[in-house]
Amino acid sequence: MGKASGLFDFDDRLKRLSDLGDPLEAFGQAVDFEMFRADLVAG
Repeated sequence: MGKASGLFDFDDRLKRLSDLGDPLEAFGQAVDFEMFRADLVAG
């Protein structure tokens, strides 16, 4: 069995990913995802 997630585990994991160079953060800075919002809302 794996360890149960606690209240703060999620934030710790996100911080660790960020510290390691999360590629989604780089994409978020390079791509304006708001331009897709209308399509997502309509779909």
